[in-house]
Amino acid sequence: MRKIVLLEHVSLDAYVGGPNGEMDWINLDEEMFDLIGRLTDEADTALYGRNTYGMMQAYWPGAADKPGATRHDVHHSSWYNTVTKLVVSDTLPELQAPDVRIIRGNNLVPDINAYKKAEGKDVLLIGSPSVARALTANGLIDDYWLFMNPVILGEGITIFPHQKDRLSLVLADKVLFPCGVIGLHYHKK
Repeated sequence: MRKIVLLEHVSLDAYVGGPNGEMDWINLDEEMFDLIGRLTDEADTALYGRNTYGMMQAYWPGAADKPGATRHDVHHSSWYNTVTKLVVSDTLPELQAPDVRIIRGNNLVPDINAYKKAEGKDVLLIGSPSVARALTANGLIDDYWLFMNPVILGEGITIFPHQKDRLSLVLADKVLFPCGVIGLHYHKK
């Protein structure tokens, strides 16, 4: 059975984006890229909302070919170009590319449940706060990798609003990165 693994940068006050979706507060470093590389090696599917998919599609297909591409750019671009991409959208047309499958919002829960039961590697949910909220509310995320950045935003976008039911998690791992970010890996209890 596949696992849904959320990868998300968060501020100390639990925002994943500024009020207008700003992400200029996110800290990154090579050790974090190495960890993300290990996580992508364990996954054969990426799950995105429409906006995040648009950002990813604009950058990753050719990132390895750009002058000065980093080791992370080459690795992640190769992974991105070979994995299935599930995109949650009610507005994108059905046919994007052979490796892209559109999931309509009203089919999200049954489609993800079916996908989890299929053979394969992990599914990485990268960013995509609205998708993360919906899957969390329906108990469909198995692992949470929260990259806690040393910043307080005061307001913004969160992945945990209006959580009606308590969600108990177990800390599986923690990593302190040189850039000051703490990676917290939780499993569902």
